[in-house]
Amino acid sequence: MNRKRFVVFMMFIDFLLIVSGCNRSKETDANKGKDREVVVGLVSEPDSVDIHRTSSTGEANIPLYDTLLKLDNDGNIVPNLITDYEVIGDGKEVIFNLKEDAVFHSGKPVNAEAVKLSFERLISSSPFSTNAGDIDSIEVLSDYSFKITWKDQFAPFFINATTPFLAPLDVSVLNGEGEGFEKNPSGSGPLKLVKINRGDSLVYEPYKDFNWESQKPGFDSVKFRFIPDEETRILEFKKGNVDVLLNVPYQYIEDLEKDSEVTIKRVQSDTLSYLGWNNKQPIFQDVKVRQALALAIDRESIIDNTLNGEAQAVFGPLPKTVFGYSEKIETMARDKYTRDIDAAKKLLAEAGWNETNKDGVVMKDGKEFSVELWVDDDPANQRAAQVIQNQLMEIGVKINIAVKESATIIEQTPKGVHEMLLWSYGWPDADVLNFLLFGKDKSKRLHYENEKIYSILDKAAIEMDQEDRSKLYEEAQEMLVEESPFIPLYVKENVTAIRNFESFDVHPINNTIEWTSVKVKE
Repeated sequence: MNRKRFVVFMMFIDFLLIVSGCNRSKETDANKGKDREVVVGLVSEPDSVDIHRTSSTGEANIPLYDTLLKLDNDGNIVPNLITDYEVIGDGKEVIFNLKEDAVFHSGKPVNAEAVKLSFERLISSSPFSTNAGDIDSIEVLSDYSFKITWKDQFAPFFINATTPFLAPLDVSVLNGEGEGFEKNPSGSGPLKLVKINRGDSLVYEPYKDFNWESQKPGFDSVKFRFIPDEETRILEFKKGNVDVLLNVPYQYIEDLEKDSEVTIKRVQSDTLSYLGWNNKQPIFQDVKVRQALALAIDRESIIDNTLNGEAQAVFGPLPKTVFGYSEKIETMARDKYTRDIDAAKKLLAEAGWNETNKDGVVMKDGKEFSVELWVDDDPANQRAAQVIQNQLMEIGVKINIAVKESATIIEQTPKGVHEMLLWSYGWPDADVLNFLLFGKDKSKRLHYENEKIYSILDKAAIEMDQEDRSKLYEEAQEMLVEESPFIPLYVKENVTAIRNFESFDVHPINNTIEWTSVKVKE
């Protein structure tokens, strides 16, 4: 190649490099802001994203769904997918009118027929079907209007309709057996599921047809990473690999608050942690045994030693945020079950546990009081279990801690294969006492049977007058305090750490991320 041709060739190469560089620059500019991934670090993976196939919800599966009604920041029930409703006659019939612009992730409209089909699947197969009440029929009145008729009035429906369990899903994506939602999920919530990486993460993108309140989504994707080990979770957040750290381990809060780039969000939880047991097990049949266990627990010690004081002790069956809470009941329970080791030992002895072996474990008929306590993979809960183990040993009760995956506990406890468990529940209405904890054939974790309590809870569920409902729940709670079929422990404070956001809100009532408020810093 002669010099002239070489110079021309090199000039051509330079031109290509310049053009390529310009193109890359244009591509970089075009892509700027397109990689705004939000990585959320949390402890547990949901057992299913199908709201009709899970008995537990969390941040990783809630955003798939939009609810019929919702709670505003003051806890009032307000329209959401429903624009309004009309209660007919004595309340057994209600007509609901839907918004006409809501769309499932499949692109199909959230119309009356879709809601009807979703409810029919809920009623036939969901572990939380009782949240809908005893429905007699669902009638489509027009494209966006439907009527529900109950066999009896069902007062909790309206508060229950603010939760994902009654949120409509698109049944058209299911196969002939009504399954397959995990492979092709379609709700109408703010996030659309893109990929399920079992044991690792769930990946979403903002759903373009969701109501983003006149704004575009402030992010491009969301990855929920499941990191059970709290030290790893904290390290990943500090390294910048996690943007949102849910349920910050309490011993790390003070350290994170010193970081100027980190913002701490605190919201009082409505979730009550409790120590429970399978009440059908012979060892828990005697009320004196159950009362003795309650008297052996020091809630403040658990809170101080495992939660750095970031929780509020609860003695009664309901926390303050729940409709049906009674200060009278809370005081009664506190007076009855403030820790008293001597009284606990006396009750155990009266129940026949009046022998002690060489290890200090109480015995009855030659058998020691030894039970297995199930706890999930949350390190804070495991520490709490260890404190409880030590406290119960002080009255001679031996606890063997067994760490289980949350999905295993959710699946196995309704079958009654467990002895004790450290668990929690959160629900805005006292009907939780009925459909989850103590209702007839509905006690999924505690398996407690009491016909008088069944009757009261059933009456409360159909009582439309809120004041009369409260009185019925107070009556039921008074019996539960006396019977002690479980031990309420505390309500935690939910602490979230975030970085690199222009805006980010957590709902003050239900403690979930407000995705319409989330905007990543440019």
